[in-house]
Amino acid sequence: MEEPSEKVVVIGAGMGGLAAAIRLAASGCAVTVLDMAEGPGGKARAIPSGAGPVDTGPTVLTMRHVFDALFALGGARMEDHIRLIPQPILARHWWPDGSSLDLFHDPEASIEAIRTFAGPREAEGFIRFDRLAQGLYEAFEQPVMLSPHPDTRAITRIASVRPQLWPALLPGVALEGLLRQHFRDPRLVQLFARYATYVGGRPGKSPGVLALIWRAEAAGVWAVEGGMHSLAAALAHLAQSIGVRFRYGTKARRIVRQGGRVTGVEVEGGATLPCHTCVFNGDPGALVEGHLGDAAAAAIPAKAALPHSLSAWVWAFAARPHGADLIQHNVFFTENPMAEFGPIGAGRMPEAPTLYICAQDRAEGAPQDRMERFEIIMNAPSGIAPYADEEAQCRTRTFSRLKDFGLTFSPDPAPGSLTTPAALAKLYPGSQGAIYGRSPEGLMAAFQRPHARTALPGLYLAGGGAHPGAGVPMAALSGQHAAEAIMRDRISALTSAPTVMPGGTSTGSARTGRAPFR
Repeated sequence: MEEPSEKVVVIGAGMGGLAAAIRLAASGCAVTVLDMAEGPGGKARAIPSGAGPVDTGPTVLTMRHVFDALFALGGARMEDHIRLIPQPILARHWWPDGSSLDLFHDPEASIEAIRTFAGPREAEGFIRFDRLAQGLYEAFEQPVMLSPHPDTRAITRIASVRPQLWPALLPGVALEGLLRQHFRDPRLVQLFARYATYVGGRPGKSPGVLALIWRAEAAGVWAVEGGMHSLAAALAHLAQSIGVRFRYGTKARRIVRQGGRVTGVEVEGGATLPCHTCVFNGDPGALVEGHLGDAAAAAIPAKAALPHSLSAWVWAFAARPHGADLIQHNVFFTENPMAEFGPIGAGRMPEAPTLYICAQDRAEGAPQDRMERFEIIMNAPSGIAPYADEEAQCRTRTFSRLKDFGLTFSPDPAPGSLTTPAALAKLYPGSQGAIYGRSPEGLMAAFQRPHARTALPGLYLAGGGAHPGAGVPMAALSGQHAAEAIMRDRISALTSAPTVMPGGTSTGSARTGRAPFR
């Protein structure tokens, strides 16, 4: 069997790194994946609990076709490796006034639920908003999400023939403001504005185009049996089956450059893994801050990684819930969004937070009186240092608030159940605790994320901090973009290499001094 000619080292076994590794191995490359954790997943990690491993990272899976395609590349079917459970109710939403609203995969069911919740005028507003969000999703899918770099001209061409999209594309139109054009009920504005936080932004500061996230979710939400970390484990198993090697508990210290391009990755302890290509699946801020050495520090501009997105305080624990009819995805809203996002904007814990609860074991209905796994997320600013009463303050603002909704847990989460922004910063170097990469706030923020190629030949990026952005399927698509860029550059280098002719003359490219694979 012929030895693969292309040696690739992937730094980071998150969703983007796993996707890149699978695609590159399927293309014939020899791939080694490094991760300083003891297993795959990156931010899709879990911690032990009395009811089994409980997720502490992403919980919502959309766009399952992205993962079906990865398993197909490995000659497998996803359903033979991991079970996905479709969720007819996308999420259950609760307000302090006692009202609640379910949104559904079935659009007619959502329309009827909103009509019952807020009246016929708001149902008509939802129909208009849903149509706009669908149009935005269609306009951005090919030229942005599925493209190696955003094609703004293509978006402009689409908008020129679909003028109904312009209200969401105009400069200065934030998601919150766009929603007020469709809804009069502040609860519905608050609900759909929440999608800005899914990519780490504040609703009043993030662009209106983020309305398209609603359509990605409405197209289908799946629960992963065992938790999101189980999907990462299944992808790692698939990668191993097609020849990818994994080295866990191994920290990359430096990306080695010789002759103007990547030649290896030095790991903690001093050994160097030689490679032609390196895929970095970590926060781009780690490169900018020099965590991977001087050669990588200039690979992307600082504005591609900064400013950072939101962080979070994350509770992960097992308990018995009492008092609220939970489903898998639940949102408990604050009565005053400014009491949440005002303090966050000032770098502080929210005074009255909105809380997201994933009841991990309710994907197929309510379990019978037993311990269940829960993840509770409170939005946070990134870049904050730990402080003395942080856990006590967070405990009060989380569980006292839920008690006001009639929801309690027994037993209370034990010490060590909370992951803080500072802990996230330590887990993911260069992130300052941000869990979505670069901030989405600002008109052009989505177009300033780094692309797969970098200024250092042989170094490519994948992960939620790279294009096309945060979220489990987006991270996987970033791995696709990285793998495709590597293979295109490899073919380009091979076809442009000079050929030695009889007599010592040569044909082909005369790009003397130019680095290959660029």
